[in-house]
Amino acid sequence: MPTAIAVTSADLVLPPTDQQTPTAALLQAPDAQPLEAALVGMNVMLERYGYVVAVYPASIATAHERRLHTIRSMLETDRLALLKLDLPPLGIAVLVRQLRQLSICDFSAGVVASAARLLSHYIYAGALLNSVTKLDRVPVSLKSHAKSWMPGSQFGVLANPDPQLIKISSSGTGAGAGGGVGGGSGAGAGLSGPEFATQLLVGKGTLVSDWVTATLAPAWQVSGVQETGLPADSPRWWGTAKMIEFAAFLPDISVLYQLVASVRREKCHWCGIELIGDRCGFCSAPLTPPENQSRAAGVLNQGSP
Repeated sequence: MPTAIAVTSADLVLPPTDQQTPTAALLQAPDAQPLEAALVGMNVMLERYGYVVAVYPASIATAHERRLHTIRSMLETDRLALLKLDLPPLGIAVLVRQLRQLSICDFSAGVVASAARLLSHYIYAGALLNSVTKLDRVPVSLKSHAKSWMPGSQFGVLANPDPQLIKISSSGTGAGAGGGVGGGSGAGAGLSGPEFATQLLVGKGTLVSDWVTATLAPAWQVSGVQETGLPADSPRWWGTAKMIEFAAFLPDISVLYQLVASVRREKCHWCGIELIGDRCGFCSAPLTPPENQSRAAGVLNQGSP
């Protein structure tokens, strides 16, 4: 029986990559669903699947997050994992799809939940913006703020795994404007990209530009470009509606499986569930003692993960 994956917004559920990838359940906000109905729905999922891994953004409304914790508390269950992620919306959607792929593999629910922290390091999530005056997710210099007021300004921003910001020149090439530039396979585009094989997912907003597909994608040597709708929360997350959001990710389920399987599994000393990494995905307890923490066995290289 696969582990159930749940989300707090329908636009975080990307189309499946194959016929085997299951969808994700929607955990609605308090103003859209009474508490009693939410409790019944969660109880049904727990009875059917055994475990539920709920993924939600750090930018979620306080009332919605409180609802999730209320459900877990009232059901008195330790089989509901609440994963709060500080990734851009499109990056979260990519990670959710990867967890959906892993949920049907021979991994326990605890491994699937704790794999989220591991896999997030392999998602390169960013955006092309027309302004950074309201961007508070990535460090922005005063110089970059000043350039935001210039007509036609565009900025390439990477929020994960390492924050970077560049000014895009009128010719479409990147020029350093905030640090963190250089190295990696994406140096030609100004933003340091992944050094392993990826595909690129692009969510187009109202900004008109081909920089992401014509400059960034070739520089990052992606094996393919996919387009999708822009998540509803993206303009608020990035501080502007004139944007194009993107996320480079590992598309092959066999690579994801190998990556997760390469990490030594442990038992949570608090709830007893299986985990990988240094923290339990269900109760958030850290792995102890520290010397028992493990990392992935290898490093993914460009073209040969």
